[in-house]
Amino acid sequence: MGKYFGTDGVRGVANAELTPELAFKLGRYGGYVLLQQAEGNAHPRVLVGRDTRISGQLLEHALIAGLLSVGIEVMQLGVIPTPGVAYLTRVQGAVAGVMISASHNPMEYNGIKFFNSQGLKLADSIEEEIEDLMEKLETGETSIESPTHNAIGRMIKKEDPKETYIDFLQNSIKG
Repeated sequence: MGKYFGTDGVRGVANAELTPELAFKLGRYGGYVLLQQAEGNAHPRVLVGRDTRISGQLLEHALIAGLLSVGIEVMQLGVIPTPGVAYLTRVQGAVAGVMISASHNPMEYNGIKFFNSQGLKLADSIEEEIEDLMEKLETGETSIESPTHNAIGRMIKKEDPKETYIDFLQNSIKG
């Protein structure tokens, strides 16, 4: 396991160990790594969902700011189950999805979990790449560019994407 990512994302007590600053860095540096993998896609899309924990909005906004700062297009899903983020990431053609949740842990905890374009847990090698970049940036070994003007990411709105997930669930039951 790495310094930040555990077996299921980055977790900790919200606003103590898992701070908005860390959420911003995960968005910015994670987004930068995802951009490198999405060659030719000027504004790759990342979907972001969260559970109902009080700290969810705090971490969500910081994470989204980081993603936007490197040119990622963000679709905010709001409160949604974790499998919903995984499913919608795949069907929406996003490069990644992110769920803000600490699952079964006590309410003071929260977590940030990345999914790949197929809605699966991000590969350990990509998590390691994000951590390596974070370390190099912290020590000043490297830097990343901050896009300006039209290259800055933006929030995109679609009709409620959760309806797509609800339709999928309803059709699964009927089948």
